[in-house]
Amino acid sequence: MNGLKELQESVQQVLPPACELSKVDLEGPQIVIYLKNIRAFYEDPNLITKIAARVRKKIILRCDSSALMPQEQALKAIKSIIPPEAGVTEIRFNPVFNEVVIEALKPGIVIGKGGVVLKSIILSTGWSPRVLRAPTSPSETEKAIRSAFIANAEERKKFLSGLGKKMLVPSTGCDWVKITALGGFKEVGRSSILLQTPKSNVLMDCGINVDTSDATKAYPYLNAMNLALEQLDAVIVTHAHLDHSGFIPYLYAYGYEGPVYCTPPTRDLMILLQQDCVNVLKSETGSSPYSEKDIRTELNHVITRDYGEVTDVTPEIRFTFHNAGHILGSAQVHLHVGEGLHNIVYSADIKYGKTNLFEPADTRFPRIETLLIESTYGARDDINPRLDECEARLVTAVKQTLERKGKVLIPVFAVGRAQEIMLALEAHLRDDNIPVYLDGMSQEASAIHTVYPEYLRKNVQRRILQNDSPFDKPLFRNMAGRDRKEIAESTEPCVILAPSGMLSGGPSVEFLKLLAGDPKNSLVFVGYQSALSMGRKLQSGAKEVPMLTAAHKLDSLKINLEVTTIEGFSGHSDRQQLLAYVKNLRPRPGRIFTMHGDENKCDELARTLNKMMHVETRAPMDLDTIRLK
Repeated sequence: MNGLKELQESVQQVLPPACELSKVDLEGPQIVIYLKNIRAFYEDPNLITKIAARVRKKIILRCDSSALMPQEQALKAIKSIIPPEAGVTEIRFNPVFNEVVIEALKPGIVIGKGGVVLKSIILSTGWSPRVLRAPTSPSETEKAIRSAFIANAEERKKFLSGLGKKMLVPSTGCDWVKITALGGFKEVGRSSILLQTPKSNVLMDCGINVDTSDATKAYPYLNAMNLALEQLDAVIVTHAHLDHSGFIPYLYAYGYEGPVYCTPPTRDLMILLQQDCVNVLKSETGSSPYSEKDIRTELNHVITRDYGEVTDVTPEIRFTFHNAGHILGSAQVHLHVGEGLHNIVYSADIKYGKTNLFEPADTRFPRIETLLIESTYGARDDINPRLDECEARLVTAVKQTLERKGKVLIPVFAVGRAQEIMLALEAHLRDDNIPVYLDGMSQEASAIHTVYPEYLRKNVQRRILQNDSPFDKPLFRNMAGRDRKEIAESTEPCVILAPSGMLSGGPSVEFLKLLAGDPKNSLVFVGYQSALSMGRKLQSGAKEVPMLTAAHKLDSLKINLEVTTIEGFSGHSDRQQLLAYVKNLRPRPGRIFTMHGDENKCDELARTLNKMMHVETRAPMDLDTIRLK
């Protein structure tokens, strides 16, 4: 399609005149058709498929503004149409998009069998229903994000329209593709890759390294792009962890105005983690590389895509998200460059093994010429025990501490490990009447998990849909309104889940200060500890660590509590799982690059994959630029 006029003509050729086409609009990578007579459209159930095939874009259908029922009248009609058992929590109108946003505890009932209830709403009122699942426990993040989309609708509409027009420009051919490693190669942290073709510049991930005080190692090498930020076409984010998403608001602070593509859960968790990052940095150092205003600007530019949804990101590049099994909404990215020129799979962080939360990472793709694979546990000795063995060890460590009237501190990543450990504790301690305190963002992140049960393992999904969410059980106690010192000094044995997972700051460090001196207590590591983190120091047996006091003076903290590490709960694949993942990839990749791991792990995994697969393998370094085609 060479322009909006030609696009409208193509739609008109398929659309029956009785539908009374009002206009065709562009919203980013999708096309919106506005009709005055939507009832005529529904007379042919295959019409939307025919139009999509004609224009080769995702189609959204809406009524023209002249056909909308007044909001007050429409609200009464919608309430009468939706069955009471749907558990509707809120109905809000968004006149900029001619949509009505319906939040419900049981959105399936709002949709109805075959979409019958939705159809009834749009035919009766003209408003296009957008159905959202309400969290099973209150979530300030969900409330803020959903409110922001309505409050900033005008601004968002303008952005999406402008982006859509840019994407109508036809491809002029693509004869090369290259990548530049901007961070996360032969290291863990600040993951970022620049993908370029003659006319496209796409950034995949843009993270920070939260476990370093060295400013030169904290952020990606964005200056190595040799581009102004305004020249970036898009940012694709694989998941919400800060080492992959933590620097994106910085782009908006300094001139980027393009889209960020991610899955819906990644958007919500990313906003949660970035806001916390700003708060932590300001409290600990007095400054942050970006502000909450930049996060709000980013949110206005986020475009969500589900697994399996093919999306044009530029005229030369289209991508598809695939399940990565790492955290809620985490994705591998399959990129199709040019007209069949080159296909890339960027694994980002993957889990190709059994977990309580997610299905294993996908291994089937249309084509793979180049694979970029993580190497967090890529060394020969990085073999983790089975999940049931890990859970048994965790329960034993917890019960031994509780028996001696101690407290168990488990540093966790608020997103991912916290929920994995919650499921393990809920399964094994639910009858023991032992409180499990959730500090920091863990409770909020768990509420977000209940909004997206379709991204979870079937048994957890089923429990949430049956109002039996494991994250809302009585043994889990929110720290809101509770004093850490009071809990630490009480005689009550308990378990404490607190971020950060590597003791790089946050509530876990505050609790460590309070609990470290008592040998009755224990510190249990259940996730990856980077080489420079405090967690790694304690894992290695340090009995004294430097610690900032409340007055920001350096002091020494004596470690008397028991320190235990339980491998196997990580959201990353161990070595055996990484090898199994590559072996099971279909089709086989023609070339493999390792990344996201300590230097020796990246090198060792690359050597092993070379021998196993008989293809070119390499462990690039940060700042390497590699021509793929």
